[in-house]
Amino acid sequence: MRVKFWGTRGSIATPGPSTVRYGGNTTCVEVLLENDTRIVIDAGTGIRRLGESLMYSPEDQPIHLFLTHSHWDHVQGFPFFRPAYDRSRSIRIYGFHQAYDKLREILTNQMESKYFPVDFSDLNARIEFIEITDETYEIAGTRISAIANNHPGTAHGFRITENNRSLVFLTDNELRPADPPTTAWPRFVEFCAEANLLIHDAMYSDEELEARRGYGHSSYRQALDLAIESKVHTCVLFHHDPDHDDETVDRIVMECQRNIKRMKVPLECHGAREESTLEV
Repeated sequence: MRVKFWGTRGSIATPGPSTVRYGGNTTCVEVLLENDTRIVIDAGTGIRRLGESLMYSPEDQPIHLFLTHSHWDHVQGFPFFRPAYDRSRSIRIYGFHQAYDKLREILTNQMESKYFPVDFSDLNARIEFIEITDETYEIAGTRISAIANNHPGTAHGFRITENNRSLVFLTDNELRPADPPTTAWPRFVEFCAEANLLIHDAMYSDEELEARRGYGHSSYRQALDLAIESKVHTCVLFHHDPDHDDETVDRIVMECQRNIKRMKVPLECHGAREESTLEV
């Protein structure tokens, strides 16, 4: 499978010269399976550029949009998603049952006339909402498993497995919260075990995290610890803090790479860069 990052930033879009390398758009990741099935994770502002690129793709291929949760930085790009206005397109929007009603409500309500000039009901594409009630779902022979994240208001992470190769996407997740967690550390280790690629929330430094307990995000050191303990092959640090410029993210990535080298573990570590691609 091929992974492309269209939005890597957390909380709020931060375009400008200081974020040009890692990107300023909020969360959106495209996963293209070997049979050309297209899975999109989240509809932050990055989905606008993805939508532009998809206007040149085959029209008979449905777009499978999985939403981790309903916070603005994960849904606010949908009204600008061009395929949603194309009557020849099919879009299937998936939400896991704990957050399904909220996801559907927010996606439609944000396009009411007091917020946006086009009503959701006026979109021309064939749009279907699908509630997932089981922890594992299958699309075109590819298994998609879900796990509940530690995040205010509920969020989910995903593991996509195709031909014995796995991608794990865990953002908006506080790995070691102060309060009793929805999901404990050992369960995340099990969920990520030996994945080929782990994309994980790495929003804060340990020092920043101390002042932001309960916000539902992790430090980059925690993300690295999870990758090492889970024995994943590649770790991508994701959901960059809007206050972290390119140089700050560079320092974070280099610190993680130094720790990997010092510990002599077989792990690659990178920072998620907008419009970069990875083969899994």
